Amino acid sequence: MTLDRSVLAFAGAMVLLSVVLTVLVHPYFIWFTVFVGVNMIQSAFTGFCPAAMIFKALGVKPGTAF
Repeated sequence: MTLDRSVLAFAGAMVLLSVVLTVLVHPYFIWFTVFVGVNMIQSAFTGFCPAAMIFKALGVKPGTAF
């Protein structure tokens, strides 16, 4: 799996996790969903993605976007 796909899979998992936490635990977990969405938007414009940096440090092979 490339770095691009790893980042997308991680972001999708975080969105799903935050929705489950919002429904089952507390409505304020919706802010976690907002944070993930804002991070995805800023990384699209700036190319800076903390998750990509972490995955790269873990040795995931590079993709075309990161």
